[in-house]
Amino acid sequence: MYYSITGKVAYIEEGRLVVECNGIGYDVLVSNNTLQKLGEVGKQITIYTTVKVTDDTIKLYGFYEKEEKGMFLKLTSISGVGPKTALIILSSIDPKTLALNIVNSDYKALAKVKGIGKKTAMRIIMELKEKLEEEDIDSMTDDISPIHKAQDKLSQDAVLALASLGMTKGEATRRVAECRKDADTLEDLIRLVLRSMR
Repeated sequence: MYYSITGKVAYIEEGRLVVECNGIGYDVLVSNNTLQKLGEVGKQITIYTTVKVTDDTIKLYGFYEKEEKGMFLKLTSISGVGPKTALIILSSIDPKTLALNIVNSDYKALAKVKGIGKKTAMRIIMELKEKLEEEDIDSMTDDISPIHKAQDKLSQDAVLALASLGMTKGEATRRVAECRKDADTLEDLIRLVLRSMR
C-alpha cells in the first residue's frame, strides 16, 4: 500500500513516531533501532513502510532500512509471530545480526529476546533459514567480518555432512548450534557433534 513515506518527524514516543507529509500525519509503529536513527522532532526523513490489516485495525509499520523491513515481513510470515513480536525482535537484534543468527542456527541468541522462548526461536530458525538464501545473507552482511561469514559456512557444511550420515536436518542443525562455539574447523565441529550423541 505504502512503500515509503518522506516527511518531517512531528511526534515521537516509545515504539512510534508521527511523520507529517503534505498536511497528513502518519502514525508509524517502529522498532527501537529505527527510532534511534530517525527519532528527532523536526527532522526530514524517508521511512520504509508496510501496512498490516486485521479484523479490527489497520496499522502502519516503518523501518529505517529496507533490510529491516524485509526481515519484519519474513518474521511476520511465521505462524505465531505477529507484528508486535517482530518489532520486539528487531528492537533487540539488528537485521544483519539476526540474519546471521538464523543462518547459523543460533537459537540461544534469539531466545534471549524478551518474550521469545526457545520454542519460538527454534521455529523462527526452521522457517526462515531456507528463505534467507546465501546471496541475501551476503548482501546484508557486507560490513560484517569474513571470520563471521566463514563461521556461517562452516555450520552449513557441518549440517550437510551430518545429514549425509543419516541424521535429520533438524537434529543436525540443533546439535551444530550447540557445539559451534567450541569448534574452529569442520572436522572439529563434526567430531564434537558425534561425540555429543554418545
